[in-house]
Amino acid sequence: MLFVTVWPLFALICLGYYLARRGFPDAGFWPAAERINYFLLFPALLVTSLADAPVRDPQLLRLGFAAVVIIMVAALALSLTRRAYPMPAAHFGPLLQGTVRFNTYLGLAILATLAGPAGIERAALYLAIAVPLVNVLSIMALTEEGEGKSPLAMLRIMARNPLILACIGGIALALTGWGLPFGTGRFLDLLAQASLPLGLLCVGAALQPGALRRDGLVLAASGALRLLLMPLLATLVARLVGLSGVEALVLVVFSAIPTAPTSYVLTRQLNGDGTLMAGIVTSQTIAAIATIPLVLWVFGL
Repeated sequence: MLFVTVWPLFALICLGYYLARRGFPDAGFWPAAERINYFLLFPALLVTSLADAPVRDPQLLRLGFAAVVIIMVAALALSLTRRAYPMPAAHFGPLLQGTVRFNTYLGLAILATLAGPAGIERAALYLAIAVPLVNVLSIMALTEEGEGKSPLAMLRIMARNPLILACIGGIALALTGWGLPFGTGRFLDLLAQASLPLGLLCVGAALQPGALRRDGLVLAASGALRLLLMPLLATLVARLVGLSGVEALVLVVFSAIPTAPTSYVLTRQLNGDGTLMAGIVTSQTIAAIATIPLVLWVFGL
């Protein structure tokens, strides 16, 4: 039963929320834990997953193409909606992030549970394509026309993103065939093992239920777009490009999971509506407890 398979992952999120609200171990622990995971443990997981990946496999190339199509179709649809119903970047940015961004920790944890190492490997390749794209789109959505969108500014932001750098490094190792020599693979494996459970605990610690009191209709619409329509779009695109098996599972899972908690940080940095973004992250994470098993069951994955 899918719910039995997935519930321990959400239990970790709930545990993180409970511990953070109880102040355990202390208030400064959770930001520090999130930083060490984001800058060290999670990049180690990406590098080890990509270092020996079959990056020249045509099926994986189709997976990357499908990821771009799904994200761009969703972003274009939202941009057209914005033309019909104008809104400032401070509001549009959270809505776009709530639709195209994804909770990487939860996605990888689900795929590790359902597909094992093959799921992690293909997910890492998906991330190598999708993470830079959604970051660029998010920055563009959060800045008003003509502000902060120069290619050089974008490149500077991308060059500081540890996930993008880890993906580039892992793919380079795979293309050269060098792998991870001299025991570095085992070293990075040990770091990587801590990434997903710590990441899920940090997701729970970052939830802000107080943000749910505002913009109920917007939160519901964002949740429906992200958790129901995006996996439907992913399923259609997967069939159109001929994806099946683990590759199709990766595509649907990353389209069905809630948006990334780091969206809140980016929104605050670029003067967006942080309260709205926090509400979107929290409401989607709670709703995903029911929608993810439902989506996987409906689409037979």
